[in-house]
Amino acid sequence: MGERLKGKTAIVTSAAQGIGRSTVIAMRREGAKVYATDIREDLLADLAKDVPGVETFALDVLKPEAIQAAAERAKDVDVLFNCSGFVHHGTILDCDEKSWDFSFDLNTKAHYRMIKAFLPSMLAKGKGTIVNMSSVASSVKGVPNRFVYGATKAAVIGLTKALAADFVGKGIRCNAICPGTVDTPSLNDRMRQQGDYEKARQAFISRQPMGRLAQAEEIAALVVYLASEESAFITGQAFVIDGGWSG
Repeated sequence: MGERLKGKTAIVTSAAQGIGRSTVIAMRREGAKVYATDIREDLLADLAKDVPGVETFALDVLKPEAIQAAAERAKDVDVLFNCSGFVHHGTILDCDEKSWDFSFDLNTKAHYRMIKAFLPSMLAKGKGTIVNMSSVASSVKGVPNRFVYGATKAAVIGLTKALAADFVGKGIRCNAICPGTVDTPSLNDRMRQQGDYEKARQAFISRQPMGRLAQAEEIAALVVYLASEESAFITGQAFVIDGGWSG
């Protein structure tokens, strides 16, 4: 076990699979105490079996009262990784107000609620690190058929920069990560929904300059870096990790 996060306590949302799960594993490997949360209790049970020492509990980040209960349960958090998100497919013409509201609730407002619940205890300690899940499909890059998704993720970048500016003198750091296309269960589900899985997968791969998809472990490594003291002089930044897609 490493020591880059030794003595730190972290909470991760949407931790049961994909990037969240890989980040929990990486954080535990580097010595952190980790609270892993998700709405999928069945997958959390699997995570608890696979990762010794992780504490799991169900959390629906769309429910303010659930977030408040989580903050009362996990009072000693040094690191917050907001990993929740949903990818809506389509242009503005495919996005009704219900889709708009749900996307902003999960992709942006959940981050706001989590930060507002956990920030006071960080301020009381005089230190804390927040990592928000954004995307290359945001203010970084316009991506076809990602209208509301891109809008939500651009908002996350703005939220991140504003929060960092407000609390830079109080020991709080806040950064965003902007992945490209990552090989995760949610991506594979979306590929299957298109009817021809292999054709869809090849389409995703073909737009990547490196000729491959990112692995969740690669994104997790960036989260660990931003959570660690190695990045102590970094705040208010949006880190692109996309294999050159936006270059």
